[in-house]
Amino acid sequence: MKTEQETETNTPPPTNGETAAVEESRRVRPKWLVPLVAGLCALALVVAGGIGWKIWSDRRLAEAKAACATASDAARGAMNDWNTLVNGDAADLLEVKADQVKDAKTIDALKTALDVEAPEYEGCVADGKDGLETAIDELDDAAAWYEKHAGSLKKAVDAVNDSKLAKTIDTAKTLLESSNGNVQDDKTREELSKAIEAKDEAAIAKASKAVNDSIAAKQKADEEAKAKAQAEAKAAAAANAQTQQQQYNYQQSQPQQSWTPSYPYGGGSTGGGSGTTGGSTGGSAGSSYGGSFGYSSSDNFGGARPGGTCPEKACGV
Repeated sequence: MKTEQETETNTPPPTNGETAAVEESRRVRPKWLVPLVAGLCALALVVAGGIGWKIWSDRRLAEAKAACATASDAARGAMNDWNTLVNGDAADLLEVKADQVKDAKTIDALKTALDVEAPEYEGCVADGKDGLETAIDELDDAAAWYEKHAGSLKKAVDAVNDSKLAKTIDTAKTLLESSNGNVQDDKTREELSKAIEAKDEAAIAKASKAVNDSIAAKQKADEEAKAKAQAEAKAAAAANAQTQQQQYNYQQSQPQQSWTPSYPYGGGSTGGGSGTTGGSTGGSAGSSYGGSFGYSSSDNFGGARPGGTCPEKACGV
């Protein structure tokens, strides 16, 4: 191994021209140039580092803002879905009464699902990266809450609707059975049967109304027919009574007829004149049998006496 001295010994010495150039360069370059260059280099490094840090920091902030905007959109969408359900179908079903559903517990479950406190939506109001990251966490939590409760609320709404439809179908089936033979137009019952089969609540409501209207129309027609028949019967009875009265009045206006029976006895063949048979009694009897005579209504012979009118029970007329 060659020593440093040997190395230096073996190095060819500079020529006279090179030696002069080096000496000239050392004389021309000032002593402060080297520290200045070093300082400028260090400054350049600092500036470059600062610029690099600024670029990196701005990029991280921009990424945080973008992530926060995405989280904000998700939370706002979930919140809007929740509010739409709360203010729409759920609010409408709160008007449903317990007797309008098959299971009243579904209404209680709906009220419970609505009785919650929703988180407030603030959005991306922070300026720095750390603040934005905190906002992102809060927005993610809010979105999860709205999604969860919107799902449970939707189930409660569907349960009430299903229970309401079940009660509507049961009521419609009862109407369909009870209306058999009691409608003016049986086609209305056919339409109701189809609506029940389709489980279409709107169609069931429409068909049920048509059936009820047809029932009312038949009842009205039946009542009118009954009233007409009663009026006709009353008029016929009145006419009959009038006819009978007229007949009675006519009979009463006719003169009474006297009836005088004829007997084959001579005027005294049995009793004659003053009655030759039986003394005084015979004379009286002779008066009863002699000649032609009539009857009155106060005798011992069936309620008739001579000289009177023959009553119906005595004379058979």
